Amino acid sequence: MKNQHTPFAREGYPFIGGFALAVVVFAGFGWWCLTTIGVLLTLFTAWFFRNPERIPPPGEKKVVAPADGKVIFVGKVDEPRCGSDPVTKISIFMNVFNVHVNRAPVSGTVTDRFYNAGSFLNAALDKASLENEQCGLVVRTDAGVKVMFVQIAGLIARRIVTYPEIGDSVERGRRYGLIRFGSRVDIYLPPGSAVHASLGDITVAGETVLGELP
Repeated sequence: MKNQHTPFAREGYPFIGGFALAVVVFAGFGWWCLTTIGVLLTLFTAWFFRNPERIPPPGEKKVVAPADGKVIFVGKVDEPRCGSDPVTKISIFMNVFNVHVNRAPVSGTVTDRFYNAGSFLNAALDKASLENEQCGLVVRTDAGVKVMFVQIAGLIARRIVTYPEIGDSVERGRRYGLIRFGSRVDIYLPPGSAVHASLGDITVAGETVLGELP
């Protein structure tokens, strides 16, 4: 997987480099106001694409948060890709100040990957799960349990990056993609899972435990 052990997500380097180059040009012409703005934009962009190390807690049945952010939904839903029984959906909203590198909530093999083009509604809205642009993965653990997690574009986010393809293996807590500039990630826990997440919880990707698989 990409972006392992790098201080910034590689997708951010063109933006960081572009703003840094603009700073050099502006300074060369003595345009100090634009230089100052360029420095601030460079620093903000570097901070936005930061890629900190995370250590997942022990226990392969523990499901870790796929994103930094705030839990805005916890409840039972019907999701055909996860089976015929109701599953628990947990939605995490990422604002522009959160780390935007996403991490696999469980270890296993990708059995399905889907992409739906759509709208760019406010990601905090319930209907964003259905109407917004999104990319999802279904992972089967070694124990045969299916877990689905979906990256959803938001009002400002216009770029979803998902690395794994069908047949690839993912490791719990490792980076698997990112979404640029504010969005959400939905995760679907199978029936029988213990749910530890509550509305309003603040999550840390790769470390916060959302639940435990049966």
